[in-house]
Amino acid sequence: MGWSANAQAHHPNIAAEAVCETESGFVINYIATTWLPGVEPGNGAGNTRIDILIDGVVVDSGSFDYPEYAFSGSVPAPSGAIGGDSLTVMALAVDSWDNGSTGGQSAATTVTLPDEECAPVNGRFTGGGHQIRVDGVRVTRGLTIHCDLLLSNNLEINWQGKKFHMTEHLITAQCSDDPAIVQFPPDAPLDTLVGVGTGRYENQDGYTIEFTLVDAGEPGTMDEMAIKVYETANPANVVLDVPQQRLDGGNLQAHYDQPHK
Repeated sequence: MGWSANAQAHHPNIAAEAVCETESGFVINYIATTWLPGVEPGNGAGNTRIDILIDGVVVDSGSFDYPEYAFSGSVPAPSGAIGGDSLTVMALAVDSWDNGSTGGQSAATTVTLPDEECAPVNGRFTGGGHQIRVDGVRVTRGLTIHCDLLLSNNLEINWQGKKFHMTEHLITAQCSDDPAIVQFPPDAPLDTLVGVGTGRYENQDGYTIEFTLVDAGEPGTMDEMAIKVYETANPANVVLDVPQQRLDGGNLQAHYDQPHK
């Protein structure tokens, strides 16, 4: 599939392609650039935050930091998208530019998913009960997360008397099987799940969670998890940030998923 692109002077630029990956299903690869590559800070490009949207939904973000003034990424296609569907991929300047100009500029391009069947990994993760320790803080979690975004999910995080509870459906889920990780037992089609969802922090809506789960076999001493919870409207307001590390106790378990629609 060839790359499609759209560029406008004094705007973010975006190029994107759609591919089928056997471990993840349909994936959108993108590269965002700006019209002032290589200029010194203060000349307009700056490190303004650029949101990446697919069909109007924010799926990723980055900034045009000096000197490259470009960033790239890969995100799953929206849930329910099938081969042959066309999607609009947009780069949107959220913040002001470093010369003081107001943001809000955007550029968009259209990509078409390959006209083929492309099923993601059919698996799920369960786990919970024990803690990750970060700077002496006990962080407990309980979860059931599915790869295909069809069923409801559960993810609850507790620390220092505070709580985050994810809403039922994920925004994105990427499941994969790394040959270097021994996940067995039991047998499962994945060992790693990377997800993004939204939920309630201290019973207040408007928060996003990004997390990574890794099942590295029994009894769970090699399993890993990363957690980041922040205010959706203000990503700089991070309320919990646990880098990917081995669990201090407990177990994360990958499974084949049950049949469902």
